[in-house]
Amino acid sequence: MRRLIPFLLFTIALSAQTPTSDWPQFFGPTRNGVYTGPPISEKWPAAGPKVLWRRDVGEGFAGPVVAQGHVVLFHRQGGREIVEAFDPNTGTTQWKYDYPTTYRDDFGFDEGPRAAPVVVDGVVYTFGAEGKLNALALATGKPIWSEDTAKRFGVDKGFFGAAGSPIVEDGRVVANVGGKEGGIVAFDAKTGKVLWTATKDEASYSSGIATNIGGKRTLVFLTRANLVGLEPATGKVLFQKRWRALQAASVNAATPVIVNDPMGDLIFISAEYGPGAGVFRIGSSSTGATLTPLWANDETLNNHYATPVYRDGILYGFHGRQEYGQSFRAVELRTGKVRWSEERFLAGSVMLVGDKLLILREGGELVLASATPEGFRPITRAQIFPASGMPVARAFPALAGGLLYARNVNKALVCLDLRR
Repeated sequence: MRRLIPFLLFTIALSAQTPTSDWPQFFGPTRNGVYTGPPISEKWPAAGPKVLWRRDVGEGFAGPVVAQGHVVLFHRQGGREIVEAFDPNTGTTQWKYDYPTTYRDDFGFDEGPRAAPVVVDGVVYTFGAEGKLNALALATGKPIWSEDTAKRFGVDKGFFGAAGSPIVEDGRVVANVGGKEGGIVAFDAKTGKVLWTATKDEASYSSGIATNIGGKRTLVFLTRANLVGLEPATGKVLFQKRWRALQAASVNAATPVIVNDPMGDLIFISAEYGPGAGVFRIGSSSTGATLTPLWANDETLNNHYATPVYRDGILYGFHGRQEYGQSFRAVELRTGKVRWSEERFLAGSVMLVGDKLLILREGGELVLASATPEGFRPITRAQIFPASGMPVARAFPALAGGLLYARNVNKALVCLDLRR
């Protein structure tokens, strides 16, 4: 027993320092919007969840990520893009790395970076609005390698610059670059060396996903023109499907949703300004992978930019153009049937927390609701950012260890305590 007590004390101390859950990339650990950490409270005070800390930050739509005792935010102040790490519990700056940028937004919305950082194996990878791809040491912020993808691969600016977070998978950093000399490009995660290129599609604003399809690891991207499945080691195109509006102002921004099914894996894709949404069963034939439509239309679940979440046969997400006042819906994955629709809900983002939906609306309201196809059932809600009548919260938040990290367009990053 005397030998056991010191071991137990050491174990308790170690567990207190080790994060119970991280949110190391866009849309969560596996890019499906699912939170797997400790339970969160379902009863918030009248004034809203406790604010642990608040920091003034720069411009940008890139959401924060949380990994190994660091909150990493990609933002812009003046003429510099900044990667900054904060202490998760206090908001104190741990380190900061910056470099010059001349990016200008065509519509004047925001001139900061759009793509959330990705943290893997102690390295932070960022993809700036002008296509600067950087690898930094998570512990110190010191640069490891950098690549100007726009210059190297001949990338046109597009309407809103580079916005899709790269995939980091098995020693490769794979980015939807969108250049004439390479549409999707894989880099060596340690050195930045180009390993392969695939397609010559222009880039979309969607972040890709690494997933299992048919028992094989597959990279899935929604480029500006196509849904594409790739072999990670070689970049070989496994399947491809056209998904592009007829007009130039198409918006492919939501991440594809993959649902593994014994009858054949399913993939949901959605885009605004024309293509609409659809679910396809992924099969195989003698000539390669096949995509069989289960349903596809322009009326069910068109995602302007926010990716829906999936639970027990139902997709929960935003439908319609952001500027027209989106609805929030529950839709049957396999049939496309709308189970319920909360009209004029306006835009926002959603994640799945157990059997609950945690929704951050663009107006700054945080809502916890039941994930049920029986109807929209809010449990608790709070105004976490001051309402102004204009969109204030567009970046996807991060939820790690019961703490929510969210930023707004008024250049504030906050940490809210949602723990029970």
